[in-house]
Amino acid sequence: MSEIPPPADNDPDGQRSAAKGPRGIASFLGAIERIGNTLPHPATLFASLALLVVLLSGVFAAIGLEAEHPGTGEIIQPVSLLSLYGLHRILTEMVTNFTSFAPLGTVLVSMLGIGIAERTGLIGAALRLLVLSAPRSLLTFLIVFAGILSNTASEVGYVLLVPLGAIIFQTVGRHPLAGMAAAFAGVSGGYSANLLLGTIDPLLSGLSEEAARIIDPSYEVNPTCNWYFMIVSTFFISAAGTWVTEKVVVPRLGTYGGGSGGEQLDRLSPEEKRGLLWALVASVAMTAFMLLGTVPENGFLRDPETGGLLRSPFTSGIVAFIFGGAALLGIVYGAGARTIKSDSDAIEGMGKSMETLGVYIVLCFFAAQFVAYFKWTNLGLIFAVKGAGALQASGLGDIPLMIAFVLVSAVINLAMGSASAKWAIMAPVFIPMFMLLGYSPELVQATYRVGDSVTNVISPLMSYFPLIVAFMKKYQDDAGIGTVVATMLPYSIAFFLVWTVLLIAWFLLGLPIGPGAPLKLA
Repeated sequence: MSEIPPPADNDPDGQRSAAKGPRGIASFLGAIERIGNTLPHPATLFASLALLVVLLSGVFAAIGLEAEHPGTGEIIQPVSLLSLYGLHRILTEMVTNFTSFAPLGTVLVSMLGIGIAERTGLIGAALRLLVLSAPRSLLTFLIVFAGILSNTASEVGYVLLVPLGAIIFQTVGRHPLAGMAAAFAGVSGGYSANLLLGTIDPLLSGLSEEAARIIDPSYEVNPTCNWYFMIVSTFFISAAGTWVTEKVVVPRLGTYGGGSGGEQLDRLSPEEKRGLLWALVASVAMTAFMLLGTVPENGFLRDPETGGLLRSPFTSGIVAFIFGGAALLGIVYGAGARTIKSDSDAIEGMGKSMETLGVYIVLCFFAAQFVAYFKWTNLGLIFAVKGAGALQASGLGDIPLMIAFVLVSAVINLAMGSASAKWAIMAPVFIPMFMLLGYSPELVQATYRVGDSVTNVISPLMSYFPLIVAFMKKYQDDAGIGTVVATMLPYSIAFFLVWTVLLIAWFLLGLPIGPGAPLKLA
């Protein structure tokens, strides 16, 4: 097969050429990028925010700011870290804040296995096979779609699919940042869409059930309560993400001048084909192992107490499966393709993967301190309750209130990253309120999930945001927070519009939001 020639290098710095496309949009996003990139380094930003939280906790505690918890009636007051108690806690829990920061372990463990797969050549060969066999016109859609589906495996898509999106685009001679943006849009912006249930579904449904029982003590909310809406949303969000990538992001980025990797599109060698065949056999064996542990009612990977899957060792240990699977397939491929000769080659691959994460580890340290301080001070809790209360008292009609609820969820998501933590605060306010108007808790939860997803991609405080900045720097040296926000803002706007319209249409058509989950209460 003939090679695809690399794009013309119109960028003297080897980064990108002048962007093309609608001048108004390009100017607006360019201004956002310039302003955003004037912000300090992400590590400095998180350190500054952590210090700001400490100062604000003292100010708000002094002026007596408080809020009433809508579920328990408890008075929530700020906890000042400008105190001896605060000083002691900051000093004694600094290390555990860092080591217990969830994204850190997920990224490091996953990348160890992926490093082996990359070192042996498995990822490169598999990607070449993909771009040689898949229609080019569907690549963008498939990347966004795959990003959405990755949410079934918790947050592994951030680690695996986002960088792979860039590699795939670069391999076919397109701008790698556009491929990265498409994958990030699916993984993060499409967080509440999927064809399958994920680990977040039972968490949210449990909180919704507790909130619903404020009105009806016998009400039950099933983890599948939003499934129908999630399935349909998957295709709408995939289509919207594809459109934004092709019509807005690609024209704005222009031509990439850092090398296309087009030479990688040569036909696979006999050794590579043998390695892929061996890896396929290993993947079938691993899949059989997982099916054996999950399909039977007494499967060894199910929850030993309930026999369920949603809170089982299988779903809880998905990162371990990613590490083990990537390492196993990488080693098997390397043996078949003869790209790995000893255990030293595998260890070297793991070490190389850690070298690329140095800046990310530094970012995680400061991000972990900020998140911990925000939680200790109760400021996030108080701000969420105040904002929800203001919306409740607005007196808006049903559909305007639904739209406003999406907006409030989206704004709160910029300051509080955890979907379950926000819902724990908001559910006791909004579910009883909508139930009194005759609407189901399942509908309220779906509305919340729309708002909670659409601003993930533009929130610098989202746990994996520093990792995306680090990935982008590989292809654009001056990339920063502004680069990510400017690139992803069109996705956020498009997802908000498409998802909100879909939600309203669903409501007006009276379709059930999930199995046994009506829109209105009987």
